[in-house]
Amino acid sequence: MPADSSFSRRGFVGGLATALGYLTLKPDGELLAHGASDALRIPLPPPGPVEDYDLAAKLGNNENPYGPPDSVMKAMTQAFKYSNRYGYPDGDIVEEIAKHHGVKAENVLLGAGSGEILTVVGRTYLGVGKKVVGVEPTYGSVYQHATGIKADAIKLPLLADFRQDIPAMIRATRMHYREIGFVYLCNPNNPTGRIVTKGEVRQLLDGIPEDMPVLVDEAYHHYVTDPEYATSLPYVIEGRQVIIARTFSKISGLAGMRLGYAVAPKEMIQQMRPHSGGSINAIVKWGGVAALRDTASQEAVKKVAIEQRTKAAAELTALGYAVVPSEGNFFMVHIRRPVVPVIEEFKKKGVIVGRPFPPMTEHLRVSIGTPDEMKRFSVAFREIFAAAPKTAGGAGSR
Repeated sequence: MPADSSFSRRGFVGGLATALGYLTLKPDGELLAHGASDALRIPLPPPGPVEDYDLAAKLGNNENPYGPPDSVMKAMTQAFKYSNRYGYPDGDIVEEIAKHHGVKAENVLLGAGSGEILTVVGRTYLGVGKKVVGVEPTYGSVYQHATGIKADAIKLPLLADFRQDIPAMIRATRMHYREIGFVYLCNPNNPTGRIVTKGEVRQLLDGIPEDMPVLVDEAYHHYVTDPEYATSLPYVIEGRQVIIARTFSKISGLAGMRLGYAVAPKEMIQQMRPHSGGSINAIVKWGGVAALRDTASQEAVKKVAIEQRTKAAAELTALGYAVVPSEGNFFMVHIRRPVVPVIEEFKKKGVIVGRPFPPMTEHLRVSIGTPDEMKRFSVAFREIFAAAPKTAGGAGSR
């Protein structure tokens, strides 16, 4: 996800100077802690605005607000010793991912976040005159990349309850079969948080030509509680033309470190590999291995996220605002007014919320933060909408 740019140069430069100070090496290789000014003098700008990034409640990019757990931080810190090497041990990250999912290493491709995986799929299966089939709104980088390489997209509207229209996707794929490069399914869907059930996934795969690639983006898989949901990984093991995109940016708290991967049949991985940048750094590879193993931390993050998601939705519903039922670490609320000015109002109050997602231009996406951040959101929401009258409305109303 693109990061918000409203942070201060003071915070960045100060953090850089501190890091340089702490990462100076003694002759024997031991890390030496001392003031940054001993190693590098950087003139600091005057204090930044009140809306300093570090002080804001960051509810705009669907991140894990707690950051990496101690196990991951320890692994990454120990991996700093490989910072000056090319042929370094990488913790067998690909093998660990393969083992985690019950596949072989030949079924795994690393990416700089799942965003790179989506781009690699586009480079592999799209081109001039080709199209991707999906819904709108969804995570739009797939469509943006298609446009950039002179391909196109068939974007289908969501159903009235904000679910993805699987029969319409099947019809569009069959109707334009020769033009379609692949089908895109974000599950749970970002920004709505609605799932495609396991039965609907099978309906899609059985309803389109068997040689049609299907990209299933499971960035928010870990936050789902609905028993009708299931990962599509078994279809890879079956040998279906399915590519699963996963990321360490969400539940593992590594959004700024950039690590994701694809799981797909061997032949599809071989087709995609030449389009991959191979730009994953040593530190995050070790962090990824530790994150896969630390399932207890993932469960803890999931538990508190669901609690805060449920609480926030209940509070907004009580105020008369319809909330789209979500299975992600975010939700959408129908604010009944254009969302862009409201985003700016939240920003003035030190709360960063999601960007617009046309055509849902009156729906505000809110990421789940810490309990304190969610309280700040609640206070800001009540202040911004103080004059708005209460109206009855179900969770699925527009």
